[in-house]
Amino acid sequence: MVAVRYQTAFQLYPYERSTDQDASEPVRHSVVVVGGGPIGMAAALDLGLKGVPVLVLDDHDGVGQGSRAICFAKRALEIADRLGFGDPAVEKGVVWNEGKVFYDDRQVFGFNLLPEEGHKRPAFINLQQPYFEKFIVDRIRQAQADGVPIDIRGCNAVTSVTPNDDHVALSVDTPEGSYQLEADWLIACDGASSPIRNMLGLDFVGRVFEDNFLIADVKMQAEFPTERWFWFDPPFNRNQSALLHKQPDNIWRIDLQLGWDIDKREEQKPDNVVPRLKAMLGDDVEFELEWVSIYTFQCRRMEKFRHGRVIFSGDSAHQVSPFGARGANSGLQDTDNLCWKLKLVLDGRAPERLLDTYDIERVHGADENILNSTRSTDFITPKSETSRLFRNAVLDLSEVSAFARPLVNSGRLSVPCVYDGSPLNGSDDTTLPKATRPGAPATDAPLTSGDWLLDRLGNTFQLLAIGADVPECLEIDGIEVENVPVEPNDTIRERYLGSAPSAIYLMRPDQHVAARWQSFNREAVAAALKIATGNA
Repeated sequence: MVAVRYQTAFQLYPYERSTDQDASEPVRHSVVVVGGGPIGMAAALDLGLKGVPVLVLDDHDGVGQGSRAICFAKRALEIADRLGFGDPAVEKGVVWNEGKVFYDDRQVFGFNLLPEEGHKRPAFINLQQPYFEKFIVDRIRQAQADGVPIDIRGCNAVTSVTPNDDHVALSVDTPEGSYQLEADWLIACDGASSPIRNMLGLDFVGRVFEDNFLIADVKMQAEFPTERWFWFDPPFNRNQSALLHKQPDNIWRIDLQLGWDIDKREEQKPDNVVPRLKAMLGDDVEFELEWVSIYTFQCRRMEKFRHGRVIFSGDSAHQVSPFGARGANSGLQDTDNLCWKLKLVLDGRAPERLLDTYDIERVHGADENILNSTRSTDFITPKSETSRLFRNAVLDLSEVSAFARPLVNSGRLSVPCVYDGSPLNGSDDTTLPKATRPGAPATDAPLTSGDWLLDRLGNTFQLLAIGADVPECLEIDGIEVENVPVEPNDTIRERYLGSAPSAIYLMRPDQHVAARWQSFNREAVAAALKIATGNA
């Protein structure tokens, strides 16, 4: 993206000289995270809370500028809860579950992304990325005060990376000159143009679509409801599409399809942007431009996310179009998957090959996102007249016929990835509900105690015992498995038991199901734990 105006950044980690810069030999760190965006900071927070010393290197001195990502999905909020910054994000964000789809000037249907009750978090919140980043950094500052070993260095730009068998060597540039570092493990969260990826001579595979979108954040007072509105072929942007989202602080995100053959620098000038927005909003609506950029659709990923001791997460590993809110949300699922595995490897509780399952599971997640994003893009921007006629016929039918509505694709919105076929999946009692099978993220539910199920899960291996007896303390091969007894209620029965009288779920630290049974058997649990930790 090329932006022309920025929101004020939150200055949170200005440059300070470190003792590493005065060391006679490169200082070795356990984990170095490159990139101080939401994905890098989430990785640092997750590892730090697990007791892993982490160094974050960022070439800026504070939270990024411009709203960029704005839609944070339910699964991302659940991860935020596990890390301790979910509440401020939801309190600041604009909560929404519903959306409308328009064709020309008429609504053809609406949808609800979370029609059932019994979930702590909504389907989505809209929140400018700088706020989301700030809440992570605020949580890190709180953790640092409690002794959590996280070091953030602003204005520290990595200029070279040299992988070795047992470490990674780095050169770092600062306002006071360069210095050298070593890392046992390097996590690259340095964005779509990833300097680390380029330094290693790695690239993406996938598609770049021949279309461009104007992304504008405008400040205005408007009476639009808190919903996602998407237009196909609207009167104000003929033969193209448009999207409208509400954000906090009376900021509205507007996406306007522009086509392929455009002059990006000209199109993002206010003299050209303002008339487009007035055509959409009306001449009588007063607004101020807060952020303007041009986005080109890309659905691409690296062939592998792990390269020895260098591991890629977020946009540095994969890119998708913005329709569907799959960028930051999938990046948070990356680090959610990676950090507990790296912790086990660092502690000697799991072999390094466990990290290969990060590659397997998150490449699977990226492919799922790319498939959905590609389908959305093909529907939004038909590549032939036949495709356009088909799409328009579907839109016409969807207004009067429910069967056509699932065919309308204005961006299949982000849902958590299920790791079907993962080598970490253990035993499965298939009489239990399909939605909570091995590989699936746990589904939230209210508990009879008045709290929420997901607030009890995560950060360590656990046995979720529903109507079944489990030993209070269980240790297998040096790994403690926490007992989480839950009293069945109607929602728990529906989501976790089905017709079974009881159930035992082995839960991974990232709240994904590793294995499940109807009753406890120590040998079965031990075998599943070996599989889930790569020790089988």
